[in-house]
Amino acid sequence: MKKIQSLGVHHITMMGADRQTSIDFWEGVLGMPFLFDQPNLDDPNEGHLYFDPGDGRLITIFTNEDRKRVHNRTPMDAGCVHHVAFEVDQAMFDQVIPRLEARAIGHSGVKDRGFMHSIYFKDPLGLLIELACYTFIPPRGSSHAEVMLEAHKLRVACGDRAIGREHLADASVLIVERSQGSLSSDRDAKNPYR
Repeated sequence: MKKIQSLGVHHITMMGADRQTSIDFWEGVLGMPFLFDQPNLDDPNEGHLYFDPGDGRLITIFTNEDRKRVHNRTPMDAGCVHHVAFEVDQAMFDQVIPRLEARAIGHSGVKDRGFMHSIYFKDPLGLLIELACYTFIPPRGSSHAEVMLEAHKLRVACGDRAIGREHLADASVLIVERSQGSLSSDRDAKNPYR
């Protein structure tokens, strides 16, 4: 038996209501360019809209002009999607709350998750959306995931409940020391101000 290796998210498809509500939310609120529109090839009664969430991958929405909102919050039963998170940079994150409030969209306020800050709100159909901003930049040539893995190992070794800023900072040091050579034979921390 062998694994089936994934290379990343190809696309995520969600059930929408009418076409215009989908366009107004995904492009008009979240700024995702509306790339193309075709019928749902498995159901001729539905449209299939494609949006770019910012990384060149796809968010797609099945639409039907007769479908209406059913839930105030999408179900949270086992097997259901709890929320979908999209990355924003710090400058945009600082603008999320006033931009949501300008539309009278309720939100969670800023949640500090240690390795990221989050703001949650619902789309027009009740799907919980998270806008997330990392609190760190990974060292050149590495990824957020690599830093998170190292920070997790440090957190566990320290017996801490959750990843904090110190774990992230120390993880970046470890990654740089592991991936980039130095002429120094001793790379330990020093105090030249004594």
